[in-house]
Amino acid sequence: MDIIISGYGRMGKEVEKICKQRNHNIIAIIDNRDQWNTLSLTNTTAVIIDFSLPNSAIENISRAFELNIPIVTGTTGWYDKFESISELCSTNNGTLFYAPNFSIGVNIFSQVNKYLAKIMNGLYEYQVKIIETHHKHKIDSPSGTAISTANGILGMSNSLNSWSLNKEEPNSITIYSSREGEVTGKHEVVYESPVDIISLLHDAKNRSGFAIGAVMAAEFIKEKKGIFNMEDIMRSLE
Repeated sequence: MDIIISGYGRMGKEVEKICKQRNHNIIAIIDNRDQWNTLSLTNTTAVIIDFSLPNSAIENISRAFELNIPIVTGTTGWYDKFESISELCSTNNGTLFYAPNFSIGVNIFSQVNKYLAKIMNGLYEYQVKIIETHHKHKIDSPSGTAISTANGILGMSNSLNSWSLNKEEPNSITIYSSREGEVTGKHEVVYESPVDIISLLHDAKNRSGFAIGAVMAAEFIKEKKGIFNMEDIMRSLE
C-alpha cells in the first residue's frame, strides 16, 4: 500500500519504520506547507498518515479531502472543530480516521476505564482524578487521551459533569497534566476514598505501539468512506 507521511518528527519517523516492516511503500514525506503545494499525485490509492502539529492539523485534513486521499491523523488539539471537519468530510465524500491515541493497549485501557466508571458511579465516597505525563516536547495539554479518558468517565457518571485542568472544581474530574523529560506517555485514573485507592494505569514504553496502530488504521480505511476511530479497529479485532 502507498503511504504519505505528514509530519516527520518522532512519530513520523516511527511510522516510516513500521510501514517498511509491513512492506508498505512511502511515496512522499511532507513536513511543511510548501511540500503540500508541490505534492504531485496521479491515480494514487495512497493513504496519508498525519502526526503534525495542532495548528496545522485542520489544514492537512482539509487538503486530504480536496485531494480525495484518505487520511489518518494522530494529531490532537483540533477536536473543538470536529463538527466543521465532519461536515467537510461529508461534502467531499472523504475519509478520516482520527484518534488521540493509536495504541491498542491504550484503547483496552479506555474500555476498562468505562467499565470501571460504570461500577464506581454512585460510590460518592470515592473522588476520581486523572494523572497524565508526557515528554517535554508535547505541545497540547492535557493530552487528547486524558480528555477522552475523562469523557469516558463522564459518560457513565450521574454526579460529574466536566473536567478541569490542574485544579479541583465541584462536580468535576481533575486532570493533572505534566511535561517531563522524554516520557513517552503515561495515563492513570485514580479513585480515592478515606479507606483505599483504586487505580488504572497505562504506561507506554516506547512509540512503536502508537505507530503500529496508526498503520493498522491506514490499512483499515483503504477503500472506505466516512469517519472512523479506534473503536472501529477494536470491533474488527473481536
